[in-house]
Amino acid sequence: MDDTLYDEIDYYKSGFQEVSRTIASDFGLNALDVFDTLWTIFNGGNHNAAFDAAAKKFGIVFDDNYTAKLVDIFRNHKPDIALPSDSRQVLTDLKKHYKLGLVTDGWLPAQEYKVKALGLDEFLDCIIYTEKLGAEHWKPSPKGFEILLSDVGVSASESIYVGDNLKKDFIAPNEMGFKTIWISRKNKIHLEPAPSPQAVPQFEIQSITELIDLLRKINAV
Repeated sequence: MDDTLYDEIDYYKSGFQEVSRTIASDFGLNALDVFDTLWTIFNGGNHNAAFDAAAKKFGIVFDDNYTAKLVDIFRNHKPDIALPSDSRQVLTDLKKHYKLGLVTDGWLPAQEYKVKALGLDEFLDCIIYTEKLGAEHWKPSPKGFEILLSDVGVSASESIYVGDNLKKDFIAPNEMGFKTIWISRKNKIHLEPAPSPQAVPQFEIQSITELIDLLRKINAV
C-alpha cells in the first residue's frame, strides 16, 4: 500500500500538519511555521527525531511525555490522502482478472485509516494487518502471506506480490514461490537496499501504470 498504491510522503505531510497544529496551539506558535520546519527537517533525512529537532529550532523543549503525545497524534490522525487516478485504474482493471489482497505492516489504527482514506475496500478481497498478528509477524515474516493465501484460496505459485520496500517486502514471497514485482516509485520513503539475494524481486517497474503490461509479458493475465 504505502509507496505502492500512493506516495507515502503524502501521509507524512498530512501527519505533520496535524502535529503542527497541536504544537502551535500548545506553545503559541504559528502552525504554518511549525509545519515548514518539521517538513524541512524530515525531507533533510531526519526521519526519527524530527519533533525534537523542530523543538530545538524554536527554542523549546519536548519532554518524553510530550513527544509520545505527538507520536500518538501522528499515528491516530485521519489522513488527508487519496488514491491516485493511475492506481485506481490499475486496480479496476486487475479486479476483472484477479482476487486482490493486501498485506500491510504498520501501527494500528493508522493503517486502517489509510485503507479507508484511499478507498481500498472496494477493490480488495482480503486485507491482512500484520500488527494484529503481533510485531514479530511484520514483514519479512511469512505469516501474513500464509493467512492471505488461505483466506483467498490460492497457492503461492499462482500469486503475484507487488511491493516497494527492498529491505523486507520480497523475502517471504520469494521463498514461498510468488512472482514478485518491485515498484521503484520516485520520492519513496524507504531507500534501503536489498539485504540479501533472497530479498531481490524478480521484476522491476518504475510506475504502477507499467504493471498491466508486465503481467501480460509474464503470462499472468
